[in-house]
Amino acid sequence: MYHLGLVGNCQISGLVDHEGALTWLCMPRPDSAPVFGSLLDDEGGHFIVKPIDHGTIHQSYRTNTAILESEWRINDEQSFRVTDFCPRFEQHGRSFRPATFIRIVEPLHGNSRIKLQFKPIKGWSKEPVKPERGNSHLRFPMEDGVLRLVTNMPLTYLLSEQEFLLQEPLYFAVLWDMPLEDDLKEVCTQFLEKTEDYWRTWVKHASIPTLFQGSVIRSAITLKLHCYEDTGAILAATTTSLPEHPGAPRNWDYRYCWLRDTFFTLSALFHLSHFEEMEGFIRFVMNIVDYHKDLAPVYTIDKQLPIPEETMDNWRGYKDSRPVRIRNAAATQIQNDVYGELVLTLAPIYRDERFHHLRNAHLEKMLLWLGEKCIQSIGQPDAGLWELRGMKQEHTFTNIMCWAGLDRIVKILELRSFPSADPTALDRFRQHRERAANRIRAATIDGIVRNGPEDDSYDASVLLLPILGYPDPEVCLTTTIGIAKALASSEAEGQSYYLYRYKRQDDFGQPESAFLICSYWLAQAWASCGKKEEGLKVLDQLRECANTLGLLPEHWDNVNKRHLGNFPQTYSHVGLINAAFAASPAWIDVL
Repeated sequence: MYHLGLVGNCQISGLVDHEGALTWLCMPRPDSAPVFGSLLDDEGGHFIVKPIDHGTIHQSYRTNTAILESEWRINDEQSFRVTDFCPRFEQHGRSFRPATFIRIVEPLHGNSRIKLQFKPIKGWSKEPVKPERGNSHLRFPMEDGVLRLVTNMPLTYLLSEQEFLLQEPLYFAVLWDMPLEDDLKEVCTQFLEKTEDYWRTWVKHASIPTLFQGSVIRSAITLKLHCYEDTGAILAATTTSLPEHPGAPRNWDYRYCWLRDTFFTLSALFHLSHFEEMEGFIRFVMNIVDYHKDLAPVYTIDKQLPIPEETMDNWRGYKDSRPVRIRNAAATQIQNDVYGELVLTLAPIYRDERFHHLRNAHLEKMLLWLGEKCIQSIGQPDAGLWELRGMKQEHTFTNIMCWAGLDRIVKILELRSFPSADPTALDRFRQHRERAANRIRAATIDGIVRNGPEDDSYDASVLLLPILGYPDPEVCLTTTIGIAKALASSEAEGQSYYLYRYKRQDDFGQPESAFLICSYWLAQAWASCGKKEEGLKVLDQLRECANTLGLLPEHWDNVNKRHLGNFPQTYSHVGLINAAFAASPAWIDVL
């Protein structure tokens, strides 16, 4: 298990381990170089608060917030609490979300002896940074800014790393390129109160399913924390290079915006009735689309391509799993499914009257252009959603997304006309929707849709057929049954709902762990086929994949019951939310 908790504010995000150490924090952006990176290397920097004597720790989030509390109990007479959060609230009509991490350490019972280590590094060089001491702060010059620690703790103890007696609350504000001149205690306590109010209000305004409510709320907060609010981009994960399998080379940088992921993410947020993220992402997409260029599958939060991919050979990697990579070469691939997914992302604007204010001529032009790209992509070879690096072929998943994109455009044009559309556009889109369906039929063997017309292997992505409303319920059901059987983790005892993406060879061999989103797709597919009880069985088994704080990884090793891949993984939390809504009974049937 990754015994890690996520804190953030849609500007920065960090990870705190099971002993309360801040082991991962990138500043001033989530895709910046780390200032604390001991998650990937013991020498990568950390911010530690720990007792001198042996103790036990209990960690939890304040209910319905992103505020993490780590409570140390030394004995019956000594205990203290560490509260970690990143400020976020409304101020002067705007969202206040500075690149700031705040830690409050307060005694609960007695006076405990504690020790602190504040050891930032200068990014990927891993070079320790020598502090410049002020009156009540330390200043750490970095390559592209200044990290500042403001505290009421005696700086002498902090710099010498000497133990001392915790007799009163200590406050720490870690800031990037900004001072903190107001009263530290007052600022930290007010920020904490306002941040708690923000998150509880945000959750209160969310729709939730009748089942799995706690898991859905934690997943919703986790998704929100991966929305980079300044530009509207949505990140795939907080981390880079957590391995898909220990010691193997499948280590990737996921701190970027995959267009594919954001459709599933916005679907989840649509279910939750949180629409500001949808509007933010639409602005992001409108800035990306260039009608003279194909779309890349992945972008940075400022709409650049995250290239060139590099390996940081001076980093040991998580549990010695090399290489540690930054940026991602998948940005150079052809992945034709993205056009259909963007149509699916934008379609609710024209199907839901709450979004009337977002409709405009530019969006109409974009939808029509995306439809044409879907037409061009049908049956064409590409790298596919699993981003094969050494081969291209025709993938059923791409054809499914082309079909779904064209289907939604047809339904939109049947409801309303676009002034800029060619009079023959509706008939053309209908015709090519059928052509995409024919390519799906060409990949069907014994009633089960396979990975492609020339590839009869099973692929979990085809579970999207019933989820996206493919109009052949018999094929949807037989395909769901076939994939559930063929791709189940064979190492598990009894019925396993843990699915591999596929079992065929790829650039690095055969996958060695289950991919969690595939299992959540299975739950949602069962529900979409009218078999909610089967979907609930899957969701019940998947409960064990969350850590004690409710966070999910990318991969799951069902033999050793351990997390693998990057963390927390947006895809997995999206899958949980969408599957929970699909499989849960309606509120009217429960109340």
